[in-house]
Amino acid sequence: MKKILFGFTTLALALASAASYNVTLFQPSMVAGQELKPGEYKIELKDNKAVVKSGKTVVEADVRVETADQKFSSTSVRYTNADGGKMKIQEIRLGGTNSKIVFN
Repeated sequence: MKKILFGFTTLALALASAASYNVTLFQPSMVAGQELKPGEYKIELKDNKAVVKSGKTVVEADVRVETADQKFSSTSVRYTNADGGKMKIQEIRLGGTNSKIVFN
């Protein structure tokens, strides 16, 4: 019985530690040195990593999650200029939360 309870507890903790969010990119965007085309993406957070997925495209990047003083009204993507004039994702502010994903 203890093994079953331990198994359920472990599964619950694993599910709680991984969060996922949907984000729409409206322009070509650089993440971890790879260019993502405009479109819908799912971002899964695990520890200090973000896995960005859309179809067969999968990019993993180092991130940190920060907490703001107030909730963001909508999800927004902030960019910085990368080499070659390409737009690199700097952070994603998650609508309805006070969390933002900051890309290293």
